[in-house]
Amino acid sequence: MHLGWNGIRAGALALALAVPLAGPALAVERVERGNIVTEGVPELDKALAERLRAYLNVRSAGVVDWTADGKGLLITTRFGETAQLHRVDQPLGDRRQLTFLEEPITGAVASPKDADSVVYSWDVGGNEQWQFFGLDLKTGKSTLLTDGKSRNSGMLFSTKGDRLAFSSTRRNGTDTDVYATGLTDVATAKPLVAEKGSWSPIAWSQDDSKLLVLNYISANRSHLHVVDVATGQRTPLNPGKDTVSYSGVGFTPDGKGVFLLSDEAGEFKRLGLLDLASGQTRWFTADIPWDVEAAALTRDARTLAFVINEAGYSRLQLLDTTALTPLPAPNLPKGVIGGLAFSPDGKRLAISLSQPSAPADAWVYDLGARSLTQWTRSETGGLDPAGFADATLVQYPSFDKDNGKPRMIPAFVYRPRQAPKAGKLPVVVSIHGGPEAQSRPGFSSLAQFWANELGVAVILPNVRGSDGYGKTYLALDNGFKREDSVKDIGALIDWIGKQPDLDGGRVAVAGGSYGGYMTLASMTHYNDRLAGGASSVGISNFITFLESTSAYRRDLRRVEYGDERDPAMREHLQKISPLTNAARITKPMLIIQGANDPRVPLGESEQIVAAIRKNGGDVWYVLAKDEGHGFKKKSNQFYGNMAQALFFRKILGLSSAS
Repeated sequence: MHLGWNGIRAGALALALAVPLAGPALAVERVERGNIVTEGVPELDKALAERLRAYLNVRSAGVVDWTADGKGLLITTRFGETAQLHRVDQPLGDRRQLTFLEEPITGAVASPKDADSVVYSWDVGGNEQWQFFGLDLKTGKSTLLTDGKSRNSGMLFSTKGDRLAFSSTRRNGTDTDVYATGLTDVATAKPLVAEKGSWSPIAWSQDDSKLLVLNYISANRSHLHVVDVATGQRTPLNPGKDTVSYSGVGFTPDGKGVFLLSDEAGEFKRLGLLDLASGQTRWFTADIPWDVEAAALTRDARTLAFVINEAGYSRLQLLDTTALTPLPAPNLPKGVIGGLAFSPDGKRLAISLSQPSAPADAWVYDLGARSLTQWTRSETGGLDPAGFADATLVQYPSFDKDNGKPRMIPAFVYRPRQAPKAGKLPVVVSIHGGPEAQSRPGFSSLAQFWANELGVAVILPNVRGSDGYGKTYLALDNGFKREDSVKDIGALIDWIGKQPDLDGGRVAVAGGSYGGYMTLASMTHYNDRLAGGASSVGISNFITFLESTSAYRRDLRRVEYGDERDPAMREHLQKISPLTNAARITKPMLIIQGANDPRVPLGESEQIVAAIRKNGGDVWYVLAKDEGHGFKKKSNQFYGNMAQALFFRKILGLSSAS
């Protein structure tokens, strides 16, 4: 089988980018192969391509929900092109596929009263205009529930299972309202909460008379409200506290209190119980200097599971909500937990667990027997898991001080299992998106491929502005402090140069979304110290980004990056934008983009490609016509990841035998 990029060529002559160039630039041939368009990318290395296919065949399993009778565990996993909904009925039992779509499933929830009823969501081509579908597990038939055009999310069945709460932009395309209605009325229901901003349902009370609702403003600001479902009357739970982050968990069994997560009482997000009558909160994790990142209640609200994020690793805890005392929790392998889901009777807890050297799988903890059982064992593409790289947590000093001492930046390092004893490893620095996100020590097929097949050390830094290290750290890159996070990459380059096994002269930088911006910005600041950069769906100009990103998220991004309508901020954003400073980039670049991206639109990538080429720079470009904010389809991931591998091999001087 021919594995080259050459497919259907767009023409015999070289084609220019869609963005017109302001000056002369080298003509670059544009090649189309199905939904993939490439420019400047060389022919594939067949041997490396086959190795990449093995890593892309590594599966994972994400816990979604239990069926109403507790007999089936719903998961998402990928056997074909995209992740689909599956059912597992026993430990290591068959994974029975329930949906068969060309697009990935983005969410699902099981009806609490009908074991054969599920509601799931998906979008088209990554446009994030998610639609809900009702699935009858007996017949396999799916029925569209939403209007087919608005953006819908946050599916939440009522306790009785007769109503569905959700969020939608259908009112004006900008604000995200909350709805609560029967399944047959999802497309036509009137909003329960119709306000400016982003609102979402969190939990129903036991009697379904009240709904806990979140108004999200930014990573540092959010508000919880209790809404009377019959009247729509809304009661704020944290009035006057405008610089606090809140997220809800659910109501107490009697409906008189609300379990929540908040940094109200300190640097970190704590688990608390708010008494609705007095407004007072009792905090349960005040002695833990880490965030509680997730929590879930049993259907009767008598048991609560919560996850502590300890320097990126997850620790599971259980709480008896009646006695307010801890319950025995399982001793899990060290990794990252996701997908908490209690069985309908509250006796079992399902989780997804990803480890640095093992893909995510579903595990079930029996609370009564205190036993932990693995329910899925995901295949690793024929690769030996013993050869996967492990993650090492390090800290390196940055340019400024914290309490009189150098500020330390955490990072995870993946080194090849078979690292050479002599010589130094080239480095790929991979920066997470968000910006309020966090690199975690979970499994990454791409990091494993880079480490073990290219022979590089992969470093995942959590620069200032990353989540998980307290609210002060989270806000250190806001507004006019944006480039302080870029300086953290400069400090990392310094640190790499001092390590005995790392080659400070062969360092590449990569990242997606905000990480894509960080890649571009790092190249404008540290071009002479980097071999090159690979930016995926990255922001190249904050002004054009804020003016063209989808309307529903524009104000959310202004809180984080700054409001471009303010003259002083506009001047600052223009000054620091990579597009403004593109002339500083003289090293090779790879740009990857999804044509349907609603977050960082296509123009952000095309304008930086045009600018670099105008300056005579070397830039490769990969565009997927059927993707949005990142590549979700396996075939597209192959071409995007292959381009990165060839790019790193070139700029880092790696041999084909690496």
